[in-house]
Amino acid sequence: MGKKSVVWFEEVDKDDISWVGGKGANLGEMINAKFPIPYGFIITANAYFEFLEAGGIRKKIIQILKTVNYDNPNELQQASKNIQDLILKTNLPLNLAKKILHFYETLSWKEAQWYKSEKKSIIKKIMKIRSLYKLPLVAIRSSATAEDLPSASFAGQQETYLNVRGENHLLKRVKDCFASLFTERAIYYRHHHGFDHDQVGLAVIVQKMIESEKSGIAFSIDPVTNNKNKIVIEAIFGLGEYIVQGKVTPDHYEIDKRSFVILKKEINYQPKKLTKANVENKEVSLKKEEGKKQKLTNEEIIKLSLLVLEIEKFYYFPQDIEWAIEDDQIYIVQSRPVTTLKDAKNDTGKKLFLTEKPLLTGLPASPGIAFGYAKIILSPRDIEKVKNGDVLVAPATNPDYVPAMRKAAAIVTERGGRTSHAAIVSRELGVPAVVGAEGATKVIKSESLITVNGNTGEIFLGKVLPTSSKKTSSNKKLITATKVYVNLGEPDQIKEVVRKHVDGVGLLRAEFVIADLGIHPKEFIKEKNENLFVNHLKKELRKFVAAFSPRPVIYRATDFKTNEYRNLLGGKEFEPMEENPMLGFRGAFRYISNPEVFELELNAIRKIWEDGFRNLHLMIPFIRTNWELIKVKSIVEKAGLFRYPEFKFWIMVEVPSIALNIEEFLKIGVDGVSIGTNDLTMLILGVDRDNEAVTSIYDERTPIVLSVIEYVIKTCKKYGVTSSICGQAPSDYPEIIERLVRAGITSISVSPDAIERTREFIFEAEKKLLEKKNPH
Repeated sequence: MGKKSVVWFEEVDKDDISWVGGKGANLGEMINAKFPIPYGFIITANAYFEFLEAGGIRKKIIQILKTVNYDNPNELQQASKNIQDLILKTNLPLNLAKKILHFYETLSWKEAQWYKSEKKSIIKKIMKIRSLYKLPLVAIRSSATAEDLPSASFAGQQETYLNVRGENHLLKRVKDCFASLFTERAIYYRHHHGFDHDQVGLAVIVQKMIESEKSGIAFSIDPVTNNKNKIVIEAIFGLGEYIVQGKVTPDHYEIDKRSFVILKKEINYQPKKLTKANVENKEVSLKKEEGKKQKLTNEEIIKLSLLVLEIEKFYYFPQDIEWAIEDDQIYIVQSRPVTTLKDAKNDTGKKLFLTEKPLLTGLPASPGIAFGYAKIILSPRDIEKVKNGDVLVAPATNPDYVPAMRKAAAIVTERGGRTSHAAIVSRELGVPAVVGAEGATKVIKSESLITVNGNTGEIFLGKVLPTSSKKTSSNKKLITATKVYVNLGEPDQIKEVVRKHVDGVGLLRAEFVIADLGIHPKEFIKEKNENLFVNHLKKELRKFVAAFSPRPVIYRATDFKTNEYRNLLGGKEFEPMEENPMLGFRGAFRYISNPEVFELELNAIRKIWEDGFRNLHLMIPFIRTNWELIKVKSIVEKAGLFRYPEFKFWIMVEVPSIALNIEEFLKIGVDGVSIGTNDLTMLILGVDRDNEAVTSIYDERTPIVLSVIEYVIKTCKKYGVTSSICGQAPSDYPEIIERLVRAGITSISVSPDAIERTREFIFEAEKKLLEKKNPH
């Protein structure tokens, strides 16, 4: 780029950070990569230094900064005022001013040329703007040359000016941006982080103004937990300034980065918005009905998520992205690297619990737990009240609060979301923070001792010590109405798992026991050695039954697929070759077509009942039709198991034909239903779960899958039939547990490693349900 003082976006890239700053370089890279960026130009740091030299003020600024005491707020304030006055009173060099105005006057024409190959609708819109206004409406943003680097975040320290039109107005705002490099907070930040004031320049971005109907921030990772598998979006109505300033609490959406399933939606009431009125910004009150609405449609959430992932892939680094929507078009205003990534050893993914009832609850914004004396700060003028170790409590924060935030043990704000100034700076400082805690400045008394849990968004009165979830489980057994079962298959696991706080075995797989024999069951029948098979199966099943008695053990009849059976000795003789064994000769249809092996299993189960055990029950997998259920029941009845009144007959719901018609199957008569999410998800979404090429589509949290699961649970509840879930979903995604509990599920069966945390999630979900039913 050489020594140019003004350049178009497409002229710059990542190698030009030293002259156009992080924001400018990113905009250049993204517009060249064809991302939807509002077009514009950059007044480079060359122009900034040219301005200082031509005006003779560069040495004066250095001299002022040499004598200031950075820890004295009054001296810092005076130094800032003196430098800003110098800048604002100095004229821009004539040649520089002319060059800036030439770029400004040709901006709309240049934009039309740049998008010449793009959609005609965009060009039509541009030409409409040109016909309405001689000079375009622009946003002016600062881009410090040490800003938005992975090692530093100058969050909100330099100014942004919206709705700027006219030559004089533009030139004035350029100087205002230059002056913003020397606010008290910016001076303090650079000094604290060891940046040389004289070497940090400032570029100014002049960008076509997007009149946002909706706007917000998106992260390509979870900024609080550093979970790289999530995309986090926060959204408000109107221009985006209110989201960063924390003046309103935004909607919060979490999206799975692999499958783009919307994992979480927090819809927050927005009482006001910032909008354009001519060339001014105007605050507008929203009607209650409008303020309560979800800000982005589900379609917009997915579209924006796809764009966020594309940008992260482009940069090979997690991104913090500002976006806006105008006329149904998503625009990326800027993208910068996430500056608050922690090492894995500092990860706070492990949930910490505080046993007391919280005084207030808000949104978790920066992880960690801390306590201290509350200082209510209603204005930046009061920040000197905050001493080391205090808890800063404010309506919201802005960059003027940073000196106090550095001293605080924790931070609480009444407004704002996880992308507000308070949240971003708290994470950078490593200070626990809770935002959006309504009424905090009134409910929390000044000088009272409080504890802030930044992991959960809770605020407690007094000093409350945390306990880890694991410790809580081992020291105190949580009692839940929803039972916690375990999925097992290996006898070697019994000794360890039986000691856990588990209510029984919700899925006992036969496949491991039979695979240990290494011989196809039909080979035993062929050789007339059926008793060897039955006795072996009985011996292995008895290990589980005896260990867990009187807790129930739900035995799933064999669900080998043909390709798996063929691997056993003799298997090639008895098993056909199938192109798609997952959807082939398996489950209930196999028992009906070739009942001999199924009858051996039933004999083993009956022998255990004859030995006096009353806790082994049967579950039939992969049922497709109602007549299959009728036929299988008749085989079980013939085996004599229904003679025992305590015996329970369960079925698995793995196929959409049974899930969507569950009422018909319940009428035939079953004691329990267990939802197998693995196959059910595969069949609803039409995705082979064993095929890596399409694995990103497979996700049990997809809304339609969860809706079908909820329908099955509610229908079982209506008929008084036990409902459970035994697929991998609750083990992998504990966030769905609350939905299962709300729907009325009676048990959840998980892998052994997930028993304790599942019990805790169920406990919390049931507590929420009770509190909702009995608010007092």
